[in-house]
Amino acid sequence: MRRGGTTLLLSAATAVSVLSIAGCGGRKATKPMSSTSAAQRDDTSRPQSSRYAQGADSTPSGPPPDVSKIPEPVPRIEPRSAYGNKSPYDVLGKTYRVLPEASGYVERGLASWYGNKFHGYTTSNFEKYDMYAFSAAHKTLPLPSYARVTNLDNGRSVIVRVNDRGPFVDDRIIDLSYVAAVKLGVWPKGTARVEVRAIDPAHPQREAPTQTIPASALSRTALPPSAVGASPAPGKTHESALYLQVGAYTDPANAAHAATVLRGAQLGDVQVIEGRVNGNPVRRVRIGPLRNAEEADALTSKVRALGLGEPHLVSDD
Repeated sequence: MRRGGTTLLLSAATAVSVLSIAGCGGRKATKPMSSTSAAQRDDTSRPQSSRYAQGADSTPSGPPPDVSKIPEPVPRIEPRSAYGNKSPYDVLGKTYRVLPEASGYVERGLASWYGNKFHGYTTSNFEKYDMYAFSAAHKTLPLPSYARVTNLDNGRSVIVRVNDRGPFVDDRIIDLSYVAAVKLGVWPKGTARVEVRAIDPAHPQREAPTQTIPASALSRTALPPSAVGASPAPGKTHESALYLQVGAYTDPANAAHAATVLRGAQLGDVQVIEGRVNGNPVRRVRIGPLRNAEEADALTSKVRALGLGEPHLVSDD
């Protein structure tokens, strides 16, 4: 799986849309370029292989910034961007649909980050990416929008302004700016389990709390795509494990078939977990527990080859 990030810019005349592919950043320290110098070289008509000055992503040189001195964005009502909101749109053979509004969105999964390679270059809504600002890339939230991102492993929390598209990498739900990753503890690890909760600028007090949440108080349940907008399950304080969820089936026969195919392929321990989504019974078929996200990445292509659809990473409930 490719780790570096790439930004895809579609012609405004044909798509009025800008899409971004972003993965976790590299580790090579380099001097950050200024937004001005990047903008001078930012020819969005060039192929991705030659658009950026750097071949791989990196962090700025020197120690990480004091994020306590960088103000978080204050959610405010903004008009929908003219760029980056085309829906549906296609990237790497997959179709994505931008949500009509951000309010009510909540999802849990893996976060990654992007940094120096993209600093000063055009984002999906034609702003300039600033790795020293609390921003983020997301596949389906409207641009711009605001969200609170909470690291489910350490309880740290930050508000980000979403102004970019991505990450178009398996099992990642959000790409954080460099300073957001530093504040949350995602950097230098690379990825972390997070909750992304959209903020309604008209009623910010109704959203996620503004203080840091103790890790012991966090629910570790990963919400399936069909449960977006649901409230986190209360009272889950145990350490969670990672699983690759192959599907959530309403038909018991389909769940049994998927489990049989997976067991026959000998990809690991297969579990069928009964539960409910929106009041309807479902059976979640998953592989695990897994050691880390890299093991899930390796299994993903094997599951696809079995014709069982697109799996995604979850934590236990």
